Amino acid sequence: MPVQNRIHKGINMNSYAHLNVEKRGHTAVVTIDNPPANTWNRASLTALKQLVADLNADRDIYALVITGQGEKFFSAGADLNLFADGDKKVATEMTLLFGEAFEALSAFRGVSIAAINGYAMGGGLECALACDIRIAEEQAQMALPEAGVGLLPCAGGTQNLPWLVGEGWAKRMILCGERVNAATAERIGLVEQVVAKGEALAAALKLAEGVARQSPSSVGVCKQLVQAARTQPPAWNLIKEREAFIKLFDTQDQAEGTRAFLEKRAPNWKNA
Repeated sequence: MPVQNRIHKGINMNSYAHLNVEKRGHTAVVTIDNPPANTWNRASLTALKQLVADLNADRDIYALVITGQGEKFFSAGADLNLFADGDKKVATEMTLLFGEAFEALSAFRGVSIAAINGYAMGGGLECALACDIRIAEEQAQMALPEAGVGLLPCAGGTQNLPWLVGEGWAKRMILCGERVNAATAERIGLVEQVVAKGEALAAALKLAEGVARQSPSSVGVCKQLVQAARTQPPAWNLIKEREAFIKLFDTQDQAEGTRAFLEKRAPNWKNA
């Protein structure tokens, strides 16, 4: 059932289907809540896209942490019952919904952190891949098993996975159906940190606290530049880097950050 969000009045008071949302400081905590395996469907994918738009509009939100309800699943991906009858119209609709939702998540103006608290399979792993940073609990398992059921990862998996782990490991996981545990995921660069069972959310929130100490204006521009390295040549991005540096002098945060440092105090960011 849809769960009423609990973010303050800066967010539109919508209901986000199968997503529990609450604000902790400058961080929005999003919990995928669709038992028994936290699968994605039309409603939750539409809700995620809308939620990211709402968070982008709330200048008091600097980070987003996404995790799964319960102890077993982060998310098992798509509900395969949707594709059981081979309807291409349904397939077209769902691939568009997956793409739009996870591309919106990837483009979130702040920092997104996946707290992988269990199985992250198929579209569940693609959700984590759309985030900036991934923290996995030691019992987590990750895979892109779509080819085993005659499908393929259609929500960024074929593009985002090799960027993180290299072509070889991406082919092992996608073409050979290899599942990796948390230790292997950390070793190959799929996740940045492994923590004990039950500690992924706390670790993600701690990292988000670090985000809140940074200028949100600077973080947003830095994220865009880092992600541009995937598609644009360095010569182009180096020009954009210098241009963005100069544009930051039009922000209140640049002046506040400099003054706070010289006055030896914590800055009061305005995200403006």
